[in-house]
Amino acid sequence: MKRRKPPTRMRSTCTPSKPPDAARPEAEILAELQAVCAQPGYLHALAYLCFRDNMIFYSEELIEQDMHAMRSPERLSRTEISTLVGLMLKSPIDWALPPPHAQQRYVEDSDRLLGELHQALSAAFSLKDVIAGRERGEEINPFDSGAVMREPIFYGAESAYNFQYLDFAVQRYAADAVWLENNVGFTIEQACAVAEAIDRVNGERLEKLRDELIGLHPDQWTMLPAFTATPAEIAPYAGLNPEMVERILLAFTVPEGELNERFVGLQDFNVVAAKPLLQGPAGKFVCLQSYTLAESIYESPFFWMLPDKAYQPQRDKHRGEFTENFVAERLAAVFGADCVLTNVEIWQGKTKVGEIDVLVLWADRAIIVQAKSKRLTIEARKGNDQIIRDDFKKSVQDAYEQGLDCAQFLGVPGNRLARVDGTDVELPEEVTEIFMFCVVSDHYPALSFQTRQFLKTREVPRVRAALVTDVFLIDVLTELLATPLYFLSFVSRRARYAEQLLAAQELTILGYHLKKNLWFEEKLSIVHIAEDFTSGVDVAMAARRRGLPGLATPEGILTRYEGTALGRILSQIRARPEPAVLDQGFQLLEMGSEALDDLSRMIDRQAQRSAQDGQPHSLALMFPDRSGFTALISGEADAEAMRNLSALCVRRKYKQKADLWFGMCLMPGDSELRFGLRLAAPWTQDIALDAATGGMPEAIQPKVAHEHLARRARGAPKVGRNDPCPCGTGKKSKKCCGR
Repeated sequence: MKRRKPPTRMRSTCTPSKPPDAARPEAEILAELQAVCAQPGYLHALAYLCFRDNMIFYSEELIEQDMHAMRSPERLSRTEISTLVGLMLKSPIDWALPPPHAQQRYVEDSDRLLGELHQALSAAFSLKDVIAGRERGEEINPFDSGAVMREPIFYGAESAYNFQYLDFAVQRYAADAVWLENNVGFTIEQACAVAEAIDRVNGERLEKLRDELIGLHPDQWTMLPAFTATPAEIAPYAGLNPEMVERILLAFTVPEGELNERFVGLQDFNVVAAKPLLQGPAGKFVCLQSYTLAESIYESPFFWMLPDKAYQPQRDKHRGEFTENFVAERLAAVFGADCVLTNVEIWQGKTKVGEIDVLVLWADRAIIVQAKSKRLTIEARKGNDQIIRDDFKKSVQDAYEQGLDCAQFLGVPGNRLARVDGTDVELPEEVTEIFMFCVVSDHYPALSFQTRQFLKTREVPRVRAALVTDVFLIDVLTELLATPLYFLSFVSRRARYAEQLLAAQELTILGYHLKKNLWFEEKLSIVHIAEDFTSGVDVAMAARRRGLPGLATPEGILTRYEGTALGRILSQIRARPEPAVLDQGFQLLEMGSEALDDLSRMIDRQAQRSAQDGQPHSLALMFPDRSGFTALISGEADAEAMRNLSALCVRRKYKQKADLWFGMCLMPGDSELRFGLRLAAPWTQDIALDAATGGMPEAIQPKVAHEHLARRARGAPKVGRNDPCPCGTGKKSKKCCGR
């Protein structure tokens, strides 16, 4: 078995379970846990816990089932392990190796007390009080209490991958490189190289340690060497000299004599968050959690700059620019640089009424992004109601209000959009739908959960429910939904189900969408999505960003139609900024997989028939929302084909009494997309159309239509597998439409 540090986010319990009636006070449990952590040689038990709960095992290829194990409630979360490290630091570290029975006792006591601590945090939630309040006719929301919010904040899922922290840190502090070199003696790019090197050194050491332990007596067993390295061992992998490596390591190492005195309560400042490394004997450094080191590299430099008051304006400017520029760059990878604008001002005459951090314009859709760099403070994590709300207001609510104000002004006659340099921004003729993103630059614990509780929303025409997230999700969305069609299709449906969906984090919802297609019946009031759906995304991102063996694209909607007629059509739709074509793509992607399979085969058959007889052929389909779709396969000139497609759509729309109908013209043979149209007008009775549609058959289900076409095709002249394909490509039938 191969062992690697997993790119995971740990256990999350955003809805506390009811604890036993005899739950002990939190302070009492924490005191006992601290006593356990102060035992001789406890560090070796900690190393075992990190090995047990932070490592993922896989054979030749990383698969989703390997990642499922990382979400077991039996595993400790990163924050729980950091708590153990922080409590251990409150006494001088004893590096001696304890006997096996002592290590086993330390592990069992740690697991037991952390489980009890979780119950104590959950005790603030009282289901009895909620039920009693409803019996009295009161609507009680227990999560209005800061004490209750402590649990999801502490145990909330990690929103970032460790490699995202490292990759983004280089960009985040690039503009501060001179200050960092002058004041701390290295750049963040060098620090990230050291963090990557530590992972490689420790990974190789773990492989060797497994074989070494077999030859040792159990009294000598310890996992600590797997997390230990010297500057000289790290330097070749980092491409730096050992002196520079040691300087970087010391910047993230707990200082000698540090007793973590500020860490008194569970959510007090823990020095481990800023200084995750330990310095051991003989110049060795211990990195128990590489994730915590990556997070510290991303967050700590900002605090290093705080004492330099003269540099503060530049520091804050660089921090804000990073968030806006990063989001713009990632969205430009999907929509193209010409469609993504930054710092767009909205003017009413000579008055500036709003400013959009990032604006995306595609077809008749717009995305408004408002970015913030406000973090969740330590006082909020402790459960202070007012500070939790104040932090949320500064981080999310203010961004939401700013974005909503801008959306109201977008496209209003007389208003003008301009870039900072004064050049005008041209809007589409009509903006039919506006998506709002509120993006923060740091991990914000339980962000999706807090959004459900605290975000005050208001209805504005055209504006869909806001996506409140961080830069890490934006990165994943743009990586996996890399075309406008797939990206907009997801955010549209995510907004549609905003009130119905309940998940530990947004990545879980994305994982479900990629696997199952995000669609639910309207009658469902709440849909809880299990975090296991995130595993496919975890594997894909690890494969793409760090080259681990595994599926770079999760199996599901992105792979289902490869090599089919519908897949070819979708690949052409996804890059065309035409409202009619884009809307048709949305409709197709919302269909169930069985209906889409039937439709794809129907298009294939009609395209082959048209290639064989040279005549136009068509098919029509009705959607559950009473809109519909007509496909015309025709080799006629554009003008003639458009007249025929329009006539077919008008008649079928009228026959079905639909308010919305789409049309698509395809080429015979290969089903290449030519053009599309959209008819969007309320149905009204028309005498002429009554006569024209009197003999039209009623719509039938795609499966029935496909079977009908299959029977008809069996009556056509048979084309041999090695005969030229009738579509005219010159290829053999088995290599073309006959596949």
